[in-house]
Amino acid sequence: MPQPAAHILVLTQPGDAHADTVMGLLHAAGARVTVFDPVEFPSAAALSVRYATDGRRSRGLVRDGERVDLESIDAVWFRRPQDPRAHPTVTDPAVREYVEQECESFASGLWDDLDGLAVPGTRSAIRLAGRKPGQLGLAGRLGFELPPTIITTDPDEFLDFWDENEGRVITKPLQRPWLVRGDESHARMAELATTVDVASAEAMRLCPLIVQGYVPKRVELRVTVVGTTVFAAEIHSQESNHTRLDWRCYDPSATRYAVHDLPADVARRCVLLVGELGLRYGAIDLIVTPDGRYVFLEINPSGQWLWIEDATGLPISAELAALLLSSADRHLPQRTLGATS
Repeated sequence: MPQPAAHILVLTQPGDAHADTVMGLLHAAGARVTVFDPVEFPSAAALSVRYATDGRRSRGLVRDGERVDLESIDAVWFRRPQDPRAHPTVTDPAVREYVEQECESFASGLWDDLDGLAVPGTRSAIRLAGRKPGQLGLAGRLGFELPPTIITTDPDEFLDFWDENEGRVITKPLQRPWLVRGDESHARMAELATTVDVASAEAMRLCPLIVQGYVPKRVELRVTVVGTTVFAAEIHSQESNHTRLDWRCYDPSATRYAVHDLPADVARRCVLLVGELGLRYGAIDLIVTPDGRYVFLEINPSGQWLWIEDATGLPISAELAALLLSSADRHLPQRTLGATS
């Protein structure tokens, strides 16, 4: 009997080139793909859950007059979804906030309760994995070397840390590297702390900040884990002043990339970290020091990969597609232990 094609729900926003690349591979493999951005809910789409008295349920998404049976979903990919947005006719700010919170609670609970594979993980797992204090602690317990780090709102802690590291410290935002104010967007990446920061240390009481001892770099790595497959790419950030402190300021025309042969023990820790966080995908940033040590910086549960794939040829998209397609295996008959073919 032929295996049923996988039905994959992709939650993302329009213009997502990463999702488009993987979806092309999924379509080519015969998968059924439903793309939905929760920002359409409830204005342009409806979600429903029906429970029978015996607990049986049916869940559906209705959009443009067509109903998608969510019971048929084999995998949900939380790629880059936006939050639900209230209908424009709801103009009172307090009511809009209430409606959007109710819609987010309903939609998130529905996605997390689907029976299929969740990539990179459930919404709750993604949310927890993105928290820097937890991921740093877990990475350390798994044997990764960390930069000396404080996360604080205490100016005295910062000043003591500055002295301990002889002023060679990096500061960076805890969670969001950007601030949107009206039509303006302001980005803040990793920066070397200066005497100006020391003089204005009292301002730290207003907002938490990550402060880390500066770690010399030979090269930086973006390690992408898909399931249990590890792809490691070198980012030669030290060859440009733009990227010396933070490779995210990279210049595509000047920054050099290469495939990296990751030591087996480091690769194993990367897979363990992703699994311990309840994920099936993770983008990990590491430093390789001049003397060959591997130092952990952070993991992003929804990190980008297409630029690394384009630069190095690493088949990350294909591996992601294979992971999503594997969800159709739930339709295969389950063999009993001891059974023979």
